[in-house]
Amino acid sequence: MRYPEGGGLTAERRAFREGIQLQAGGRFAVGERTAVIAKDLRVSVRSVERWRRAWREGGTEALRSAGPANSPTVTDA
Repeated sequence: MRYPEGGGLTAERRAFREGIQLQAGGRFAVGERTAVIAKDLRVSVRSVERWRRAWREGGTEALRSAGPANSPTVTDA
């Protein structure tokens, strides 16, 4: 199985990915080109474009991890 039980990334991988996105955010602020950022951070141009769009709409906070994708929901029921 590629991911731990329950799917998604581990906490360490999420933190690593968030760090990459925040590095990209700093580079967006100084006007670096998407292709240069993608090559330097070793990610796809498409990912950097998606992050840039999020950064434009929500700033650096929009690049932070939202937590596990499938965290269980606990209800009173």
